[in-house]
Amino acid sequence: MTTTDWNPDLYGRFAGLRLRPALDLLSRVADLPPGPIFDMGCGSGAVGGALATRFSDRDLIGLDQSPAMLEEAEETGHYTRLIQSDATTFTPDFMPALIFSNALCHWLPDHATLFAGWADWLPPGGMLAVQMPRQFFEPSHALLREIAETLFPDRFDFTGWQPHVAAPETYARLFPEAMFDCDVWETRYIQRLAPTADGSHPVRNFTQSTAMRPVLEKLGDQETTRFLRMYEDQLAEAYPVTDEAGVLFPFQRLFFTVRRASGEE
Repeated sequence: MTTTDWNPDLYGRFAGLRLRPALDLLSRVADLPPGPIFDMGCGSGAVGGALATRFSDRDLIGLDQSPAMLEEAEETGHYTRLIQSDATTFTPDFMPALIFSNALCHWLPDHATLFAGWADWLPPGGMLAVQMPRQFFEPSHALLREIAETLFPDRFDFTGWQPHVAAPETYARLFPEAMFDCDVWETRYIQRLAPTADGSHPVRNFTQSTAMRPVLEKLGDQETTRFLRMYEDQLAEAYPVTDEAGVLFPFQRLFFTVRRASGEE
């Protein structure tokens, strides 16, 4: 059965594609007040280098729930401090100048409470910057639910299921205009995934380390083989692969930045 912890090596196979949205988000971060930088859901430290370079004179603090990922993050040498904790319950003992969260919050519920709490940590002029995949109803992700429910109805029931990530307008409304300056946008990346050496579908390799994890955690080895075979077959129809170019894989992501008003009383 699949381990419940994250696999940094598997996740890192697409490091460049996963880093690009983080860099796009970081480019929207303006001048900050004094204080440390917080990498919420730092994972293996993929964004640590960019954050440490941009804010070389500040402490960089990373938080993640995965011991395996934190071990990798420690080896980068970019972080002043690393904390193993649940992002939904953690409370800092400092006021961060920037809370940066790349590809974490789509796993977390109750975004209204979560982001209001994070925004409360900010000093005047401090920023919250968030990026989340919004791919849930595209074939790459929808097929995971459909096939799991079809093959293993005793363990999977997605009736009424809704993703944690809402429409962009929802996040624009979360932060009172009198207290916060909020910017929300979406980007649809057309990702080119190269053919794989073992002939498996490139999209399967992309999702296996992330979106597929909650399914595989409930399956045995033979069940995993059966599931992957059907997933591969249906991916081939949704995302045709060529021997030369691989596959073009559209991927939707949602971004927002929030700055606490400097003149707030």
